Amino acid sequence: MRRTLLLAVTVAVVAVPAAFAKAAFPETIALPNGWQPEGIAIGRGTTFYVGSIPTGAVYRGDLRTGKGAPFVQGATGRAAVGVDFDRGLLFVAGGPTGKGFVYDARNGALVRELQLATGGGATFVNDVVVTKRAAWFTDSNRAVLYRLPLTKNGRPAAAAQAVALTGDFQLAPGFNLNGIDATPNGKTLVTVQSGTGKLFTVTPAGVTTEIDLGGQTVQNGDGILLQGRTLYVVRNQNNQIAVVALGKALTTGTIARTITNPGFDVPTTIDRFGSTLYAVNARFATPPTPTTPYTVVRVGR
Repeated sequence: MRRTLLLAVTVAVVAVPAAFAKAAFPETIALPNGWQPEGIAIGRGTTFYVGSIPTGAVYRGDLRTGKGAPFVQGATGRAAVGVDFDRGLLFVAGGPTGKGFVYDARNGALVRELQLATGGGATFVNDVVVTKRAAWFTDSNRAVLYRLPLTKNGRPAAAAQAVALTGDFQLAPGFNLNGIDATPNGKTLVTVQSGTGKLFTVTPAGVTTEIDLGGQTVQNGDGILLQGRTLYVVRNQNNQIAVVALGKALTTGTIARTITNPGFDVPTTIDRFGSTLYAVNARFATPPTPTTPYTVVRVGR
């Protein structure tokens, strides 16, 4: 009898902290009014970072408390679209500036400002993924990826190189390559072409192969997240996250299911924390003003 009682008490004690932990993470996190966000990266612990498209500022907050403050101040000639965190650094895609930025994630200091797009013409440096030996940036207006070499401890080189894309990828009207991710060994990149809804793998040499989705597309694909052979694709104007089950060689895939949430308002990018995803509401259908509210939404994977 005592043993049964002890087990019952033990279960109750375990259940309370679990419920408390779940409640401690807010479902919606408010960003500063007028922020105009796009990219999100989750760093050490429960720290997250969200960029501001028109100013280049970066907000730092806590997933557990929902609190935060501007971390990197905006500046003329800067923009912040896609964001990635790696080894104590923040890598930021600079959108229409044609630039990439690298910041110290401890104090917000600028480590590198890189002119990625050269030669004039339209450019939109949209997203970035960091592998062990390089940071890779997409350009939604050009058939290239920008490769920024990294040292063994993750420090960025002084300049990046444009890697021309060959193979299946072809420029199309509208936005082209957008979100990007990589396999753990960094030998295969995965990216989405927003206007056509096509997915591609890319080698470090720039050779592209379309992922066969069996006639399906992920049109309006924006930020992506690769977890093993599961690819999460944010479809911004559709207010959805497509969950794509990839084949073993990553050359085929099927849209297995779709994640929706009533809190979505043109989500653009995502990152993962445990069993949950955090999506940024860019609200592109809402005219931006200094008082327009913006949020990050927490959803199950």
